[in-house]
Amino acid sequence: MTLATESFPLAFEQRPTASAVEEAKREEILANPGFGKHFTDHMVAIDWTIDDGWHDARVQPYGPLQLDPASSVLHYGQEIFEGLKAYRHADGSVWTFRPDKNAERFQRSARRLALPELSVEDFLESLRQITAADIDWVPSGDDTSLYLRPFMIANESFLGVRAAQKVGYYVIASPAGAYFSGGVKPVSIWLSTQYTRAGRGGTGAAKCGGNYAASLLPQQEAAENGCAQVLFLDAETGAHIEELGGMNIFFVHKDKRIVTPELTGSILEGVTRDSIIQLAEDRGYTVDQRPVTVEDWRRGMESGEITEVFACGTAAVITPIGELKTSEFSIGSADAEPGALTMSLRRELTDIQYGRVDDRHGWLVRLDG
Repeated sequence: MTLATESFPLAFEQRPTASAVEEAKREEILANPGFGKHFTDHMVAIDWTIDDGWHDARVQPYGPLQLDPASSVLHYGQEIFEGLKAYRHADGSVWTFRPDKNAERFQRSARRLALPELSVEDFLESLRQITAADIDWVPSGDDTSLYLRPFMIANESFLGVRAAQKVGYYVIASPAGAYFSGGVKPVSIWLSTQYTRAGRGGTGAAKCGGNYAASLLPQQEAAENGCAQVLFLDAETGAHIEELGGMNIFFVHKDKRIVTPELTGSILEGVTRDSIIQLAEDRGYTVDQRPVTVEDWRRGMESGEITEVFACGTAAVITPIGELKTSEFSIGSADAEPGALTMSLRRELTDIQYGRVDDRHGWLVRLDG
């Protein structure tokens, strides 16, 4: 199948809402937004068909999507998404962090799910459009942001098993409060031995809903065992650590070395992961991307070779891990203190995102100007 694509940047039509949230109500929401609970007044939408490619780009009022019951996404899960944030700096300007990396990953995800690829330029412009439309929704409190959720769904009404020939791309936005309301504290995580997140040749490296749906049952198991997150092993050997339900994992060694599981095709290539690797190398650390087993973790903690463990992702940035729990044993302690390097890297990364320190790698992209 040949996919039609646009050969020039899309022009966005403005269809402003007639029922924007009142300012007083919006300010009340921004004072305590939580995460993913409230949504802004507008959304971005772009249509795609196999004959016309990407077209009808628009900013429209936020509201329900009208889907035929036979839409492909409802039956075969042909969809992908991204997650990134818009940060208000001290001077009032609004920026986002490495959106080109999200755009490129979105293209890779689309390729794996047999969806059309949106150009990096149009992806970035869609972020500018939603931010411009709802600039007053970007909070200014400490560690707050406007969470941006681009996603693509197959909305062709057709029950045959093939790639859809009609697709919709959307961006919605939600104000987000500080992820750790009580301060950053080490979490306990649960090792899943019965379930895996992805297998060789599967969709593990794509950011698609099916991967997250597969993690929900083991995540419930983690919660039942007093854990905040679940850790998955590889599907082939059941020995190698891959990632958490929605975060990558790092091990800090005492010899100024950091180890993280290598990307094998079943692990999501996180933007935060890549940024941490760069910041650690800037400090003179050696970052090894290689297979890691649970036994490596246990021996490393017992010998003192591993001094800190942390997870990372867009929402929480960096989360210290105090304990790994299994049905047979545990590693570490739920009462552990956050590691010094863990917290230092977290502070440096968030300082870059909020414009408090120099952006020496050119990672920030302004959205409001």
